[in-house]
Amino acid sequence: MKLGIIVAMLALSSPAYAQFGGILNKVQKAQEQKQRFDDLNITDEEEIAIGSGVSLKIRQRFGVVQDPAVHMYVALVGTMLAQQTDRPNLPWTFVVLDTDGVNAFASPGGFVHITRGALALINSEAELAGVLGHEMTHVAEKHTVNAIKKNKAVQIGTTETLSSRGPFLDTLANRTYEMVLENSFDRDDELDADKGAVELAGKIGYSPAPLADFLTRLAERNKDQAQKNGLFASHPETKERIAKIRQLAGSKTAPIGATRYAATITYQPTELTEVAVVVEGAAGLAGSGEKPKEDDNTKKPEEPQKRGFGLGALRKTVAPEKQSAQVSASGGARGVGPDRLAKGGDNPNPVKVTVTAADLDTFKKGIS
Repeated sequence: MKLGIIVAMLALSSPAYAQFGGILNKVQKAQEQKQRFDDLNITDEEEIAIGSGVSLKIRQRFGVVQDPAVHMYVALVGTMLAQQTDRPNLPWTFVVLDTDGVNAFASPGGFVHITRGALALINSEAELAGVLGHEMTHVAEKHTVNAIKKNKAVQIGTTETLSSRGPFLDTLANRTYEMVLENSFDRDDELDADKGAVELAGKIGYSPAPLADFLTRLAERNKDQAQKNGLFASHPETKERIAKIRQLAGSKTAPIGATRYAATITYQPTELTEVAVVVEGAAGLAGSGEKPKEDDNTKKPEEPQKRGFGLGALRKTVAPEKQSAQVSASGGARGVGPDRLAKGGDNPNPVKVTVTAADLDTFKKGIS
């Protein structure tokens, strides 16, 4: 009798034990997968390839100012800063985006983007150095790559792809684009980027304080804007940041380069209420049920050079306005402001400029 009871109990408990054992196996597998993700190293080559693909999508979203003189000027300031970073050998690339929105984006691997609207609001080379230096610090310190690796959604989404490098990098690159567009950095990263901007500007001979002046002007511009809006939208409180920057800058006096900046950058700032935005449901945009008409004369965006792995999904290009509408749809749900939803130009092709050592030497002599 007792033997029968024992056999019956074992029979009844086997499914429960199997279920419990299955849960344990899943937990262990998840822990192992997370550890593999945490230990993952992204090589410099992979980071550059990811950043190149992300830059392509940003250029498709906002278009590119087709003015070599403006690009050369920004590249000269940016290249001086790049030489002072911990990663001077990255292929640093500086892109001026064709939109009135005030914004800046840094893609992994050294791709730094600043909008025409931001250049219009900036008053000097020192301010430009501060804004570029902030974005470049994100790259130099690998803030974006580390932020992606901390993202639980990415970890979950790559459970089946870690064993295959290509699909994993596709997932990582697409999420990187989203985070770059949303300025998704944590508080410590943002304050670290401010510190880096102050240090870099000082190293190349500019006063580091004007970054705070630019932020003060930006805060005044956005004072009536309740939603998150554009440049530094997700950063720590502006007043706190301004105070910290001024503290880091100290009382040192140095050139700010206002005269040369005004002679080179002639854009006029656009009032926040006048910034053209992409509206969901407009003709040819997402939600309207119509597709943008293709123009045979429209220049095709250049594809990033293939580097022997992944990124196939990222390289699937989308018409700029349709891409903008997708951003608008998600942005509207988050309650973001006009700069975040600003309409861009229709030419995503990069403007290639070459900065030589002689160019830099001449430019440095003109800092005043």
